[in-house]
Amino acid sequence: MTDPGTTGRIRAVVFDLGGVLLDWNPRYLYRRLFDGDDAAMERFLAEVCTMEWHHAHDLGVPPERTTPPLVAAHPEYEELIWAWSRRSEEMIAGPIDGTVELLAELKEAGVPCYALTNMERETYPLRRERFAFLSWFDGTVVSGFEGVAKPDTAVFELLLNRFDLDPSTTVLIDDSPANVRAATRAGMQAIEFGSPDQLRDWLRQAGLLAGFTSLPPSSPTAGPCR
Repeated sequence: MTDPGTTGRIRAVVFDLGGVLLDWNPRYLYRRLFDGDDAAMERFLAEVCTMEWHHAHDLGVPPERTTPPLVAAHPEYEELIWAWSRRSEEMIAGPIDGTVELLAELKEAGVPCYALTNMERETYPLRRERFAFLSWFDGTVVSGFEGVAKPDTAVFELLLNRFDLDPSTTVLIDDSPANVRAATRAGMQAIEFGSPDQLRDWLRQAGLLAGFTSLPPSSPTAGPCR
């Protein structure tokens, strides 16, 4: 995570969605489908419906193209594989309320806020309708519509260019260490999200929440820390 004491003033905040504002995890769905057999579920997620397979969806490839070959390779799991796309909303337990509160406070303080998410083009409209706070952003980039996804630095450059953001005064909040590293390579500041309380402390130190004075700027450096 970038140390707020070693950076210049932040003028824009970019939120990841899954894992930061939305409590997304395929296990919420598959734990039910495997009737609580966690060992079998974990084998399935590690060997069949893997995150590597799912990454194609983040790039905009529809599940109607990715699912049939996987079913052909694992016919015994046909219904479970199709559940990934047909029951995708059951992978979201709900919003991460503490982070949603922080987004609201930043907006109230007049801080421009954006979203940069790896998400399927089919599911984003459903989630935007389901969760009102997804309409609060000044701009949103969804990988499934763009054909490029984190941690590819090209998606960070797309965000910065589209919304005319200065990378040195823009901070990414993301729960993926790989995405945090990629953002810093793109010249941005970055926070590896751990919890709403951790994020609140960081935002206070950076002077982004109402009632707090920003720290004096110094030479901008960015380095992940835990």
